[in-house]
Amino acid sequence: MRKIISSLVVLLILINTAYAKEKRDLLQKAANLATLKAALIPGQEWVPYPAYSDRTGWEKLAGSYRVEQIAKGAQYLDFEWRLIKATDYLEFEKSGSRTIMESPYSANSSALSSLVMAELCEGKGRFINQIINGVWVFSEMTSWAASAHLISAQHNKRALPDFQEHVIDLAAGDMGSLLSWVHYYFKEEFDKVDPSIAANLRHNIEKRILQPYMNRDDFWWQAIDLKPGGNVNNWNPWCNFNVLTTFMLMENDPEKRAQGIHRTMVSVDQFINHNHDDGACEEGPSYWGHAAGKMYDYLQALSYATNGKVSIFDQPLIKNLGEYIANSYVGNGWVVNFADASAKGGGDGHLIYRYGKAVNSFKMMQFGAYMAEKQKDAHLTIGRDLFRALEEMRYKTDLSAISAALPDYESIWYPETEFLYMKNKSGLFFASKGGFNAESHNHNDMGTFSLYLDETPVFVDAGVGTYTRQTFSGERYTIWTMQSDYHNLPQINGVSQKAGAQYRSKSVSFDPKKKQFSLDLAGAYPDAAAVNTWQRTYTLASKGGLKISERYELKEIKTPNKINFLVWQKPDLSQEGKIQLFVEGKTVIMNYDSKMFLSSLETVSLPDPRLSRVWGEQLYRISLTAKKVSKKGSYTYDIQIEE
Repeated sequence: MRKIISSLVVLLILINTAYAKEKRDLLQKAANLATLKAALIPGQEWVPYPAYSDRTGWEKLAGSYRVEQIAKGAQYLDFEWRLIKATDYLEFEKSGSRTIMESPYSANSSALSSLVMAELCEGKGRFINQIINGVWVFSEMTSWAASAHLISAQHNKRALPDFQEHVIDLAAGDMGSLLSWVHYYFKEEFDKVDPSIAANLRHNIEKRILQPYMNRDDFWWQAIDLKPGGNVNNWNPWCNFNVLTTFMLMENDPEKRAQGIHRTMVSVDQFINHNHDDGACEEGPSYWGHAAGKMYDYLQALSYATNGKVSIFDQPLIKNLGEYIANSYVGNGWVVNFADASAKGGGDGHLIYRYGKAVNSFKMMQFGAYMAEKQKDAHLTIGRDLFRALEEMRYKTDLSAISAALPDYESIWYPETEFLYMKNKSGLFFASKGGFNAESHNHNDMGTFSLYLDETPVFVDAGVGTYTRQTFSGERYTIWTMQSDYHNLPQINGVSQKAGAQYRSKSVSFDPKKKQFSLDLAGAYPDAAAVNTWQRTYTLASKGGLKISERYELKEIKTPNKINFLVWQKPDLSQEGKIQLFVEGKTVIMNYDSKMFLSSLETVSLPDPRLSRVWGEQLYRISLTAKKVSKKGSYTYDIQIEE
């Protein structure tokens, strides 16, 4: 329920369920099975890229990428294909390590995609033998799925692939799509060597992707039989895009092709239904390219397959899902990160531009041009996603004609997801969130905030370390990055926030004129915290600093409250009542009442490279511990800037 109190211009959000979904079913409304079948272009006539034999077409498409891609492929002419041992898979069960299996897998797939692109660009047959070797390696694997995913997806719950069961996960889907492109472009060349090569490849694609997708509905990401409260995240559009591409390239029976593609539409509708109308990505900017960005790839491929007859790019939600990535950019490579998202990034400028063009968002097109300009020295990265590489080549000239610009706004409010961004004339960028503690890639971070000065992080969200077995298990919240104590949040009565859909925000309001955001944090804490209300209010001055005020009421007193703040710069706590942080020639001062609090500092070491690549060797946690305890009270922290 939402009320707009016009006199105060305050938007009040009351959401009765953490998993508010709307059964929009936009794709199924755009086309039923019969309509889809009639709209589908026969065979592979939909492919908008030149045939392998069209050398003029490929020289034009590859353009400035051509020489570099050929040179990159040449590096793999003597590549020794890596063996993935049984013990590499089983290591996930022993130590929780994913990389021992994923590293050789990625090396092989990167080699294959580079060889494929080099041969497409050159067209002289120089890379064909090594491409055949790569196809042979993947055809001989028992499974294309990753060990970390097999252990939950296989019925035997083991990390070693079961030859009797084919699992479609992110990796298997990627390989199905990539190898389908290999079959499409090089079947005739393979047949000149030995017809069994392409025939074996087709057999593997059918038994590993096409048949399991049609015969099974128990892959959680399909969400075919989604139960109330069930989760749908980036896996859905990512896997479905790969399956869609595989059907479009490999299935020539019109009836089977239509049935398979329509089944992906039913599944992707669940992802679209799961998202709020405001379009925010609850998984954060790092996942946007795999979530909304991969949904765009799916919709674009579907439009190609139907000559634009099946398209939902005109739907406001699809546009909102795209513009989130532009709005979430702080500057200088920093983004607003919550949950498992990294604070570094900004997205693929070419992808953002294409998405913006499809939904007619000039904001996205300009931001895409901005990111592409920043990434101009970056090389065309293929990975296992040949579609995006081909699309980047196809749209590069169009993108170069767009003027680069960042989104211009004072505040962005996502009322259903409860994300808020605000800027002021002092160079501050503030971000906060409400929501609940069971979002996809959740951290216990309801009510936290981040603050940036002149595009530099000050009060931060650490993000997440390298994924291990522990990351997505019952041990998840033993990891410090997931805990509310290492976010900018209170520890109430000695108790931290808890994970679960029932642990969520209350009494949320945003006043854009006052630049004031308020919410009750009490609902994010378990009964042990003995808290009735904990109303936190953030007020960003139009020119000046940030004021944080808290009013609380406890049921009983157990332990002194502690307010934690995670910062990037090493703070100076030498003066009572004042914490100083030195940021790009300026001083950020947080004033607090020294009569109420005792300050302390913890250095948080970051040995994990996934974190240290972003922040360096350490972050710092400031803790303000209450000197007095009371059932009712209020706290204030005033953050100001000195030149």
